[in-house]
Amino acid sequence: MFEKIFPADVMSKRERVETTLALQPVDRAAILEQLSYNSRVIAAYTGKPIEGFDYAIEDVGEVIRQTTDLIMPPRAPLGTDRYTTDDGFIIQNDNWQCWHAGRPFTDARGARDWLLGETKKLRETPFDARLAREEYRRYMTETQALIGETVLLNYSWTGFCNVFDKMGLELYTYFFLEYPEVLDEFMELTVAVEVRRIHAVADAALSPVVLIPEDFSSKRGPIFSPDFCRRYHHVGVRKCAAAWHEHGVKALFHSDGNYKAALPDLLACGVDGFYCLEPNAGMDIVELKNTYPHVTWSGGIDGVDLMERGTPAQVRESVHHQIRATNALETGGMFVATSSEINPPVKPENFRAMIEAVGEIRNPAFRR
Repeated sequence: MFEKIFPADVMSKRERVETTLALQPVDRAAILEQLSYNSRVIAAYTGKPIEGFDYAIEDVGEVIRQTTDLIMPPRAPLGTDRYTTDDGFIIQNDNWQCWHAGRPFTDARGARDWLLGETKKLRETPFDARLAREEYRRYMTETQALIGETVLLNYSWTGFCNVFDKMGLELYTYFFLEYPEVLDEFMELTVAVEVRRIHAVADAALSPVVLIPEDFSSKRGPIFSPDFCRRYHHVGVRKCAAAWHEHGVKALFHSDGNYKAALPDLLACGVDGFYCLEPNAGMDIVELKNTYPHVTWSGGIDGVDLMERGTPAQVRESVHHQIRATNALETGGMFVATSSEINPPVKPENFRAMIEAVGEIRNPAFRR
């Protein structure tokens, strides 16, 4: 026997995830989410009275087991502490999100000096492949015990977002105009370090898929020019995806915003699919899956206007429409998921409606 979300489930969660990624027929649509920070949803599925963010990661794991086939790494609430990192950044936590409240530099020269220091640390930090493999296996195994049979969608970073997030976009622009060679050196090294780590830890038995999350778009389109993206963003995505593929692990790509114009370049990077499709930003999952049926799509349920402000009936209608209009049951290639995770404003009744709606549409022609 295996862990079921619905009594009528025929496939195990792992089988459904792998079959969805392989673009093959499934018994029902697979469900992907991030569930760590909505206390009302956690209370509804655990039956516990929860005030604010007073719950543990074990409670998150219980909800994951009941509702998802594929999940991003669960997290405990962040708390509300403000702290300073070793390199001088002031971080403010607010339970389910955090931001930079202060930086150790104020101009392009200071940003350059900081990044040179980061590059030096990366170059000088010793790497023990055996230790990295052991630590990765320990994390994956312990997390798997927490989430039951739900498949874990862990992260693989190229370093692209890390730089402009820490500098802030305006300062990052001035920094790049003055010191492009510094960014060249850092990006080349950080991607090489990640590729080295991938070859040390990759194991398809632990999970058949990873997520490469590197935001580079606004709602209007990519923030950076095509040439800039090809030079600093896409190359890292391509190298990391290729490294995971060498070990039989598929790679999904994530960015917020509207990155439709960059899809040909991203597809050329060899990724196996995309996560986070914001309808209000022009990323319609039905259009995208039907236009590009050879990759997997996920995150098309509007996580703001619909999940926060809509009704359960509207949520059900959206889920049913996406499953039917993409032929997801006959062709695989689609995970039902929200465009912005199950954040605190999402109504628990809407989350339940989303999950139940998946179980309401099954593939009558499915055979194991």
